[in-house]
Amino acid sequence: MKILKLAMLCTIVQVTALFSLDAKNNIIQNVSARKYKSLDGVWQIIIDPLENGFYNHSLKPRKNGYFKNEKIKNPDDLIEYNFDHSYQLNVPGDWNTQMEKLYYYEGCIWYKKSFDYREEINGRVYVHFEAVNYECKVYLNGQHLGDHVGGYTPFSFEVTELLQKTDNFLIVKVKNSRRREGVPTINTDWWNYGGITRSVKLLELPNLFIQDYAIRLSKNEANVIEGWVQLNGDNLSADVEVSIPELKKKINIRTNENGFATFKVKSAIERWSPENPKLYKIKLVTDRDVLEDEVGFKRIEVRGTDILLNGKPIFLKGISIHEEAPFGGGRVTTPEQCRILLNWAKELGCNFIRLAHYPHGEHMVKQAEKMGFLIWSEIPVYWTVLFNNNGTYQNAENQLEEMITRDKNRVGIGLWSVANETPVNEERLAFLKKLIAKARSLDNTRLITAALNSQKGQGNNIIIDDQLGKHVDVIGINNYCGWYSKKPGECGALSWQNKFDKPVILSEVGAGALVGLHGAVNERWTEEYQAEVYRHNLRMVENIEFVQGLSPWILTDFRSPRRNLRHIQMDYNRKGLISDSGIKKEAFYILQQYYKEKVD
Repeated sequence: MKILKLAMLCTIVQVTALFSLDAKNNIIQNVSARKYKSLDGVWQIIIDPLENGFYNHSLKPRKNGYFKNEKIKNPDDLIEYNFDHSYQLNVPGDWNTQMEKLYYYEGCIWYKKSFDYREEINGRVYVHFEAVNYECKVYLNGQHLGDHVGGYTPFSFEVTELLQKTDNFLIVKVKNSRRREGVPTINTDWWNYGGITRSVKLLELPNLFIQDYAIRLSKNEANVIEGWVQLNGDNLSADVEVSIPELKKKINIRTNENGFATFKVKSAIERWSPENPKLYKIKLVTDRDVLEDEVGFKRIEVRGTDILLNGKPIFLKGISIHEEAPFGGGRVTTPEQCRILLNWAKELGCNFIRLAHYPHGEHMVKQAEKMGFLIWSEIPVYWTVLFNNNGTYQNAENQLEEMITRDKNRVGIGLWSVANETPVNEERLAFLKKLIAKARSLDNTRLITAALNSQKGQGNNIIIDDQLGKHVDVIGINNYCGWYSKKPGECGALSWQNKFDKPVILSEVGAGALVGLHGAVNERWTEEYQAEVYRHNLRMVENIEFVQGLSPWILTDFRSPRRNLRHIQMDYNRKGLISDSGIKKEAFYILQQYYKEKVD
């Protein structure tokens, strides 16, 4: 079977500039609202560091690899694997924290799920993966469905013709080995959690279904809602009704021969904001498909060094968050874990979160917008990816497109980030300019940003002059005054200059502390030292007129193999305001008080 393809419109009119759709997009929108059968739960696995289940001794692909799930039929059969007698792991979940022997493992693991499918198939069925880290090959009943690269975005394959009523077996070859040409590349500062880390579903769809849609506030017209619908299937010209019951709006459109149609309607709209995270129920209906969602309407833009939300300046009181489960649980896998993290951010006083350094799960994004958080969403173009490698660029662009495609209807998203802490050179600038242009072609209603650590310093003077600043809407600055440079008490006296008339978010500031370790304010790793760094950095923020927000690093301690100071770090980056066991450090309350007193 082939990976899902769209019959696409060659010339998209009117709202294409706001919502572009690319022919290689294979994402089915709003999966949680569809009819589906969950494949979550216990899967059998085979740990295969040499990829023996795929390659023979000559390193050529096997015709009868592990994906065939062969069984012994005769006493003299030689089959050197058996999923049913092997280890087990839970899906969704990472393998590193489920099995001690896999804690540091980076390599190949085969997953197998057996299931029956006795339902009468009156339409089409897709197997949908919310994320697999990092690259995978997917097989159903021994047939190759397709491949995917990228550890944090969803993908689907049609399986309608391959399903059996009993004894189906879905096999996924998963490999999380870091690659120099990968996105991210070899060197990172977070844990490379391998496995099928998000849910797997069998989607049950009609023969003609609503694959994708966009709906949001017009960028250029006051109180106008506009969007588009894309159908998938045969006989793609069909009637679609888009309704917003609370606004008493019903829009009837007809898709063209490619299944595409746009719409526009004027209406008085209550706008989404952190203070009032208003969402409207919407319904899309054809004669064969019904799909519901909740969407909000906002406008975010920049004016000089201000960030405007719905026409008014806003200061973004934020925090950075990794997709690290609270209480030391590995990769986030449940809505409940998302709510714990977001409730901590809400308790801190945040109206803004930076989801670092990759697209987080859909549960996190949806819950965050309901709770009133503006969101910075990022792809893992991190540190020293190969900026002169075309394959690396294509990988990065695909991850960017999959992130924007999945979350374009999530009103909480305010900024798309294309990179974090990348070195200054011509290859990197050309690479990121292309990504920025791609992001704007997909969605020009949000702001584009990137986190930079390339500001120049001489004495107490710091200048933001990285030429990438010309091309983003908002400049992110990572600066660890008091931790990687200078003493904490020197931070408040720094003088900042910005060569660009654009707003700045201090996307990372902070320091490390082991929870419960106390001492003098000049003693590293103590809670007192971390708190002192925060005090002086917050004074620094007050002296920088063009800073319109911050997202200190970071909400919670998180695993990182770079952190080898055993009696302090124990494989954890300790810059969290909350420990991996859920205990708040002194600096949490320093930032909380600052946000409480801060007004826009």
